[in-house]
Amino acid sequence: MKKISYFLMVLALVVLIAPSLVWSEANPAGNPPVITNSFAVEKGYYGYVLKIYIEAEDPDGDMSKIAIQVDQLGYGYYPADWTIIKGPNRKHLKGYLQWNTFSSRTSYLKEWTNIRLRLSVFDKAGNESNEVVFPFEFVSGGKGQHQYKLPAPFNSGDVRRLGYIHTDLFEPTQMGNGHDRNR
Repeated sequence: MKKISYFLMVLALVVLIAPSLVWSEANPAGNPPVITNSFAVEKGYYGYVLKIYIEAEDPDGDMSKIAIQVDQLGYGYYPADWTIIKGPNRKHLKGYLQWNTFSSRTSYLKEWTNIRLRLSVFDKAGNESNEVVFPFEFVSGGKGQHQYKLPAPFNSGDVRRLGYIHTDLFEPTQMGNGHDRNR
């Protein structure tokens, strides 16, 4: 009888304690990266070459990747797009991510289509930086990319392309059988 009581007590402890050990998140070591400056234009035409400027630093010098999440009103979230950070930029980076907004999945986007891009930086330990959000609206007759004056620190000559964003947008009214749902 004592063996059964002992076994049941051990089993109860395992059932109560084990899930907290298995499901608890490990705290990443080190310091998270910090995005110190960012900029992107808020309006452009369909096919616009959007440049998202960021400056970030990591005291540990182990930044490893940039995550971009696109959210489109009327569609939802697209899968995250990742850009690997190369060695010289792991402690401090300043540059832009380029997104050619023309999509192979649709021939157009309706006027005033709104999207939101959320960007954060991760380090090798799994720490995530602060998140920056960039709203963007597709409009005809928008300014060209060379008509905008970049704010400091992006207006100096040492700003490099960090990578490309590979997200293909959909026109939500064209999804399904290929016919416009509004007709």
